[in-house]
Amino acid sequence: MESQVWNDVEEFFTEQLVLQEQSFSDALKRQNEEGLPPINVSPTQGKLLYLLAKMVNARDVLEIGTLGGYSTLWLAKALPDGGKVTSLEIDPKHAVISTDNIATAGLSNKVEIVVGPAKETLYEMSGKGIRTFDMIFIDADKENNPAYFEWALRFSRPGTVIVVDNVVRNGKVLGKGLDDPSVRGVRDLIDLAKREKSVESTAIQTVSGKGYDGFMVIRVKD
Repeated sequence: MESQVWNDVEEFFTEQLVLQEQSFSDALKRQNEEGLPPINVSPTQGKLLYLLAKMVNARDVLEIGTLGGYSTLWLAKALPDGGKVTSLEIDPKHAVISTDNIATAGLSNKVEIVVGPAKETLYEMSGKGIRTFDMIFIDADKENNPAYFEWALRFSRPGTVIVVDNVVRNGKVLGKGLDDPSVRGVRDLIDLAKREKSVESTAIQTVSGKGYDGFMVIRVKD
């Protein structure tokens, strides 16, 4: 009963407030048809990413974890002409699907998808000279969250916003299941963010038909 209410409320907000373009809905449909794992952000979360990018007047966005490109679409839509989302994806199949979805939405000029393990890609990017991003979205393999966060700081400037998805893990973040690398990765991320004096952060719990989870929002201090 409880999960059904969560799902109904999610659908209500989606219908009333998100009003996503057909190409965005089609992107979700295609990734499901292609058998990609259903771990994409929800439409309401996608709209939140869009709004956050707008609020910080983002021009350059880094995304770690593309999947089918749904969150990428929301981020790209928020950018002005000349803006760019650099999205890192380890799976070549996912990259092909997301590239097609982005092209269908007419946003290819705002997105670059880089295929390969994100830690290696980030290292290669740093070797070409550190650039900074206005917003960074981390939504990849959770056990590497601490490393992604440390890289994100290197690619940040004062005012950069970092969003990290899936930090509640159905409540396991409290300490149960710390033998799970994904849970341990989240806990280590939280410890890093707590100790890092250059940032301020919070976490929000979410419920929906997809279950109980949440995300962190981190801002690099001025």
